[in-house]
Amino acid sequence: MTYETNRFVVEYKKTPSKAEAKTRITNFNEIYADFKPEQANAQASRCAQCGVPFCQSGCPLQNNIPDWLRMTAEGRFEEAFRLSSATSTLPEICGRICPQDRLCEGSCVLEQSGWENVTIGAVERYVNDMAFEEGWIEPIVPAVERSQSVGIIGAGPAGIAAADRLRTLGYKVTIYDRYDRPGGLLTYGIPSFKLEKDVVLRRTQRLADSGVEFVLNCDIGNDVSFEELRDKHDALLIATGVYKVRRLSVPGCGSKGVVAALDYLTASNRKGFGDAVEAYDNGTLNAEGKTVVVIGGGDTAMDCVRTATRQGAKAVTCVYRRDRANMPGSDREVANAEEEGVKFEWLSAPKAVLGDAAHVSGLRIQRMRLTTPDAQGRQGIEDIPGAENDLPADIIIEALGFEPENIPVLFNQPGLEVTKWGTIKVQAGEFQTFVPGVFAAGDIVRGASLVVWAVREGQDAAADIHHYIQSNVSASLEAAQ
Repeated sequence: MTYETNRFVVEYKKTPSKAEAKTRITNFNEIYADFKPEQANAQASRCAQCGVPFCQSGCPLQNNIPDWLRMTAEGRFEEAFRLSSATSTLPEICGRICPQDRLCEGSCVLEQSGWENVTIGAVERYVNDMAFEEGWIEPIVPAVERSQSVGIIGAGPAGIAAADRLRTLGYKVTIYDRYDRPGGLLTYGIPSFKLEKDVVLRRTQRLADSGVEFVLNCDIGNDVSFEELRDKHDALLIATGVYKVRRLSVPGCGSKGVVAALDYLTASNRKGFGDAVEAYDNGTLNAEGKTVVVIGGGDTAMDCVRTATRQGAKAVTCVYRRDRANMPGSDREVANAEEEGVKFEWLSAPKAVLGDAAHVSGLRIQRMRLTTPDAQGRQGIEDIPGAENDLPADIIIEALGFEPENIPVLFNQPGLEVTKWGTIKVQAGEFQTFVPGVFAAGDIVRGASLVVWAVREGQDAAADIHHYIQSNVSASLEAAQ
């Protein structure tokens, strides 16, 4: 069935069906179903086709959202897919895990005018899942094969996005990664109930089928030197992401019962692959039967609390120092966590870990309150004197965010300049570092951020690398004449 657009006055917003909480916490399957074709048509037809599409400007990738919504409404699914993938190398993944409520859907004119936003993310997912099912997505066959090669360090979203664009341009591409599977955060950081791993695998497999080489279990600086890679390739892209976890600094924080979020999520995802994970099997990184406290308010914290419920935790509590309105994570994820039985302690900060060196018994929290807004409208927080509480806990998970590793030291490249935050410094308006032929993109440049921003920067870095290599080729030809 096909529709015209601008039907928001007669077609109500409907999201894909969602598994009931009591059912979904028994497994790690994705909780949202795909649209049926007529549902996708109908929901896409709600688009108002605005003259100034704020949804597009609210998207880091600047996706041509109104156009592919119109095509979807008209039943032109393959055209919708091709337009969607023209600006995004991972559209079906972004459709699943982007915080659309803060990006495209939050910017939708209908949302701002009281008509409820178009379900952009669900349509994006639907169209691009269909593209795989229908065989529209095939291995990359470049129009021109080039003799130059590019090495990419990091098989996460930025590295995958760059590899896709560079291979399309005809370059030989090799991706190096320290893990045993490609995907980075997509594979080991994000739980399957948000992003099932076969969705990631089919993208990385497409790259492999397109001639991209993956060198896994490869630790740069140990297994191979950075200089070797510089000698081997015409350009290098550092797309390692940020994996150094921020840790608690309160009394008792050194207890073995306090674990880092990424370690916890990685163990869970590895078990999902069927791997042997000793720290999971011995209970260190397993919430089964335990009272769990997660500290943090971002999407990683939501991933942890929702993983704990599925592992069979006795009780799960999230502690965050600000209120719900000021938390950095997606409101949709908070709502999902609440449905799944997670309790939130808002305006609460950790003060001490209770227990001993081997085990924790609880977390002492300090109650907080918001202060008067500053000139920018930002409210601070302060302690409420004498307001403390003790929360029982068998395991405490730190989800306090991530910082960059010391890349110049790890790679033995003192010439790689870093910012005061430890991120790699690139030249103004570019992705090239201050080491010739070495580029950087994604979280290692901008700090811990969203997958969609990593995709955007990976694609843009690929364009910079292409310009750099071709400029060198032209210079060499001129010199030879």
